[in-house]
Amino acid sequence: MCLLIACGGAFAKTMVWQPAAGHTQIPIWPGAAPGTQQVPGPETATVSDKLLAGKPVTAVTNVTRPTMTVYAPTGKNTGAAVVVIPGGGFQILAIDLEGTEICDWLTSRGITCVLLKYRVPGVPYVWQCDCRPHNYQLSVPSLQDAQRTLRLVRHHAAEWHIDPHKVGVIGFSAGGYLAAEISTNFNRRLYAPVDAADKESARPDFAMPIYPGHLAVDHDSKLNPNVPVSRETPPTFLVQAEDDNVDGVQQSLVYFTALKKAGVPVEMHLYAHGGHAFGLRPTSNPITRWPALAETWMSTIGMIPAAEQRDGGH
Repeated sequence: MCLLIACGGAFAKTMVWQPAAGHTQIPIWPGAAPGTQQVPGPETATVSDKLLAGKPVTAVTNVTRPTMTVYAPTGKNTGAAVVVIPGGGFQILAIDLEGTEICDWLTSRGITCVLLKYRVPGVPYVWQCDCRPHNYQLSVPSLQDAQRTLRLVRHHAAEWHIDPHKVGVIGFSAGGYLAAEISTNFNRRLYAPVDAADKESARPDFAMPIYPGHLAVDHDSKLNPNVPVSRETPPTFLVQAEDDNVDGVQQSLVYFTALKKAGVPVEMHLYAHGGHAFGLRPTSNPITRWPALAETWMSTIGMIPAAEQRDGGH
């Protein structure tokens, strides 16, 4: 819903989303996902009529069979991997703006990208009514999908040439909330183990919530209790615009304060302009240069080499 508000416009050209040639969606559950709920219709991908930074936005919805798509590094492999979590208000997934385009950036920097297509619509969005629900709930179905994906990445680390101690997450808007949820609820058992992969840790080694939502409650002054920050929460990188009128800059401010209080390494970048759902598409706003800052941060916490040590670094 947040993405729909930010982008506006109608969506057209209904289809089923598929990754680019050479990539395959991998089901993250061997059978039906735990607690699968009925959704309004078949899974579809639609393309917006309106443009965002000169391009349309593709929205996927009615996902009941969550998948991950693995994108190998195109630059020199750093051994790091990032699970990419698109936003869309738990109603849709902005699968290109906050998904494949993020993977293009990460893989060019030698980072394996794992694009998560998680279940939507789902809590805290309530699709059965035309209303904005109480939106601080734990997003259980999508968090189950995120936990399972982190475990699968580590389970396949050797096969995919990944260092299992350098597996992070990046999420946008609702996906930013999910990145915070997996950073703080990684030990919370939300489903019965289904195979050997579930013996692996679901804790990200680092997290990047970008313009996150659902984090600030009680008149924007307290942290959502469903994201219980502790000393074990991974190092975190935050980006938000002060003129974000969808989720609001207080989302990052509240989370930053909680992380700092817990002694978690955290870096936050706030910009005057940028609004919401800007992804990494370049515009005249300085905020769209945040990926370079994220790269520097990932190197300072030891997840990737510094730019001058990487082939093709910028």
